[in-house]
Amino acid sequence: MPQITIDGTPVSIEDDSCVLEAIRGIGIEVPALCYHPALTPAGACKLCVVEVTMPDKPPRVMPSCILKLKPGMDIKTGTERVHKARTRAFRRLARYAPESETIRRLAEKFNVDIGQVPDNCIRCRLCVRACREIVGAGALAMDDMDNVVAAAGDNCIGCGTCVNLCPTGAIRMQDRDGIRTIYIRDEVIGKSPLVRCEACGQLFATQKFLSRVEEKTGDHPHVKEHHQYCPTCAKLLSDRVKSSSKIKRM
Repeated sequence: MPQITIDGTPVSIEDDSCVLEAIRGIGIEVPALCYHPALTPAGACKLCVVEVTMPDKPPRVMPSCILKLKPGMDIKTGTERVHKARTRAFRRLARYAPESETIRRLAEKFNVDIGQVPDNCIRCRLCVRACREIVGAGALAMDDMDNVVAAAGDNCIGCGTCVNLCPTGAIRMQDRDGIRTIYIRDEVIGKSPLVRCEACGQLFATQKFLSRVEEKTGDHPHVKEHHQYCPTCAKLLSDRVKSSSKIKRM
């Protein structure tokens, strides 16, 4: 009976079925998304690549779903050439469908790194510069190895400046249960408790941010009692003070 070899194991063949079916038939897993046994193989996803050597011929890397079994085949499913070709195929599919969890889970299962999850970040560094030059917190930095914006230690004060300046919405801010959390991708940049406005009672800013404001304005003399008011109440009360002063002058 004609035989082939799959990863060093001799396998008898009886028909002209495809190499992918033979590989799976002996319990070896090979990724494939475009293959179905009831349909004509197309080799579209190119994930099922294997390295095939025929007698007196050099090895070739090809999709196993479109290869017919032939006596004397030596098939390898885990060589370096196979891994490189499979990685290229996974990354190409990830570009087509960047939010596909199926592709990412399958790539992880076969130890293929397809890169960072898309995050809308265009690497303009606007957030990094604003946090350093305007806020002075230095909570963000570029990770040169992965070329992504990342948290620089635990320096975030929860001011939201990076969120407001980001041109693509890659950075998000969430206020929930009295806590403000700033994210980029699924990474938490900072997490800080919120403070209530002394006038209306609404949660409006983090204590870290208010402390930074106090620090920056510390050289200015305080001419009135200090309160923690939200911007709306601060303006409302300021307008009332102005109106009261005008009445007194009249």
